[in-house]
Amino acid sequence: MYTRQEKLEAFGRLLDIMEDLREKCPWDKKQTMESLRVLTIEETYELSDAILENNIEEIKKELGDLMLHLVFYAKIGSESKSFDIGEVLNTICEKLINRHPHIYGDIQVENEQEVKENWEQIKLKEKSNKGVLSGVPKSLPSLIQAMRIQEKVAGVGFDWENKEQVVDKLREEWQELQTEINNNNPQQIEEEFGDVVFSLINYARFLKINPDNALSYTNAKFIKRFKFIENQAKKQGKPIHELTIKEMNQLWEISKREKL
Repeated sequence: MYTRQEKLEAFGRLLDIMEDLREKCPWDKKQTMESLRVLTIEETYELSDAILENNIEEIKKELGDLMLHLVFYAKIGSESKSFDIGEVLNTICEKLINRHPHIYGDIQVENEQEVKENWEQIKLKEKSNKGVLSGVPKSLPSLIQAMRIQEKVAGVGFDWENKEQVVDKLREEWQELQTEINNNNPQQIEEEFGDVVFSLINYARFLKINPDNALSYTNAKFIKRFKFIENQAKKQGKPIHELTIKEMNQLWEISKREKL
């Protein structure tokens, strides 16, 4: 592991390289915040994949890619004299100090939940002219957006008292979905299905699990098991579409037994 001084030197090295690239590289000279945006989103998802796969080497590499992007944005900001990396870092330092009064002030907290509630209350004071949900990005994936909406309103006390109430609400929404399915009303079916998913996400919060992680793990598991079916079909000399559903299900059960 690096010493603190070596870490600071490594960060300085990255700042120096960014200066060189911005001055001398035709591609880097052309980039704007807008052109980097999509690339940053892609790098974030690549980091997410590495985390889900628990691939430490890839996590290290992807963190480096993201760090480069952050320095790149700051460099562009400094060129227009809007802000520089020092302002970026000091801004987040001040925010962290302000939002952790149980560390840097005299507030007492008992648990993680009280920390989260304080955080949301402080954010509201900082944005006194904005609503509780104003900080939820519109472009977030819907599942994550629902999580953040629920966390934020819970932070100001708008929440269920226990998970049993959430289960009751889930059953209610499920029944409303079945009613609309029976009525064959496509628009209402979609709306009620959304309510069911929203309630499921709420239930995950009460179970203290991350529904986005849970779904990502399930997706990865499904992909592994389906690839197993494809590989077995190939070994039999068949295209997968020539397997019967019974044969596919049999192979699926084998993949489960093999803990794929």
